[in-house]
Amino acid sequence: MFSKRSLLQSALALAAVAVLSGPTWAQDKTSIKLGVTAGPHAQIMEAVKKVAERDGLTIQVLEFADYVQPNAALAAGELDANSYQHRPYLDAQVKDRGYKIGWVADTVNFPIGIYSKKIKKLDEIKEGGRFGIPNDPTNGAVCCCCCKALV
Repeated sequence: MFSKRSLLQSALALAAVAVLSGPTWAQDKTSIKLGVTAGPHAQIMEAVKKVAERDGLTIQVLEFADYVQPNAALAAGELDANSYQHRPYLDAQVKDRGYKIGWVADTVNFPIGIYSKKIKKLDEIKEGGRFGIPNDPTNGAVCCCCCKALV
């Protein structure tokens, strides 16, 4: 389901977190609490968890139902790390909410989709057609050239 490369990248990112984490990590060098969003991020981290266990690292994967809570939990010290977002979203969260958290390593990113109940192919969109995207850096930053033609 997931490539060996993406699992290796995730494991390396967690290793970086293990080395660079603050006081919580210093107290217990064999476990880490990791926040993720449900779906692919959680599935990948469950596979990473199995690989890490072979090397003596226990990862407790905590799933969140939205994109706001993992950063809030990390900033509050309830997590050692999270893995679910790209840099523009993290940067906006830090700026808007004053979090004292930062980027350690890249994680997996998934392409955003375009969904419609009526349109089956992009070439069916008429000139001047309208669509909506959420007003946040996660979605606005990934707009591609086909979307720009529609805006």
